[in-house]
Amino acid sequence: MAAFSLGGLTAPFWGVLADRFRLHRWLLCGGLLLGCGGLVLFSLTSQPGLWIVLAVLVGLGVAGAATVANLFVVEVHPKSEWDERIGWLQTFYGVGQVVGLVLAGILSQVDLRIGLLVGAGLTGFAALLGWLTTHTPPSALAETPVLLHPARHSEGVSISPQRLFHHLNSTSIRNLASAVRSPFGVFLLMWLLAIGGSAAFFSQYPVLMQNVYGISPDVSSLAFAVVAGIGLVLYSPAGNWSDHFGAGKVMRAAQGIRLLAYLGLMGLVFVQSGFKDVLALIGFGFVVCAWSLISVSGTSLAASLSPVGEGEGLGIYNATNALAGVLGAILGGWVAGTWGISFIPIVAVAGLILGVAISFFLPGLKINKRSVS
Repeated sequence: MAAFSLGGLTAPFWGVLADRFRLHRWLLCGGLLLGCGGLVLFSLTSQPGLWIVLAVLVGLGVAGAATVANLFVVEVHPKSEWDERIGWLQTFYGVGQVVGLVLAGILSQVDLRIGLLVGAGLTGFAALLGWLTTHTPPSALAETPVLLHPARHSEGVSISPQRLFHHLNSTSIRNLASAVRSPFGVFLLMWLLAIGGSAAFFSQYPVLMQNVYGISPDVSSLAFAVVAGIGLVLYSPAGNWSDHFGAGKVMRAAQGIRLLAYLGLMGLVFVQSGFKDVLALIGFGFVVCAWSLISVSGTSLAASLSPVGEGEGLGIYNATNALAGVLGAILGGWVAGTWGISFIPIVAVAGLILGVAISFFLPGLKINKRSVS
């Protein structure tokens, strides 16, 4: 899972290749084919070392395709249409995630290898559609675009297109030192800890639900699909709530909801009740749905707190998000292997407690109105 999340850190590379050499169409289809090939090979081997290499390849392919997908909007259509079109792109991405989870739940009852091959087939078909329906834009943009209302997202560890839209460049890297010494740096530390703890939980999700809460992979995948679908509906209201109440208040409330849900999941580790599985699914539902609020308010805060401009600030923010996915997955695997998988909810709780505690020392979280415009 950490190897797969590494793909999110390569977004600047794909963006530079697309802009400098006009390789949009090739990168989109090539990235999808790389993911397709990685899934096929994944189903044909049982060597953990090869799985890690193949996870890197799949992550690179998906990150390349997702990064370039946004450029087909902002380099072809007028700026007034960007928000709506990127919103639809993200919505279809979310729907695809839900459908994929449903298929995973069904196919896991048959053979996991068949599930991988079906995923590879769908990705290969997507590459064919991409090749037939897209064309590389004729010229590069003069500057990195910034969305006015980036209010639709998906879980960071899923490498969603929206997460890879604002990518780092050389100027961002040069300004990084000054940025992290500001309140923006405190916000990034809070984000790294809170999202890293959750990433540890999500990286172990199917195994954790089966071994700790007695929920089979087919049920846990279908449950994930249902709550992910509910989460999609919450993105737009989350944007409205951030505007009305302030992004900082929404962020803290959502982090509090997630913390309570993880505390419940941690407590269920020691429960032997017959309703343990149902309660675990309910708790996980609150974890996923809270992400809609966290994602929207977090993006707003990153843009408003950044001392180096919205575009560069969101690039650093997204890189931090990808780094949290990598570090969280590594930590989750180490904790599971050292003390047992039942300790994973404790990691999630610890990360959120530290993140929420740090948020009270961040003046920017007292912002009453969203300042992104």
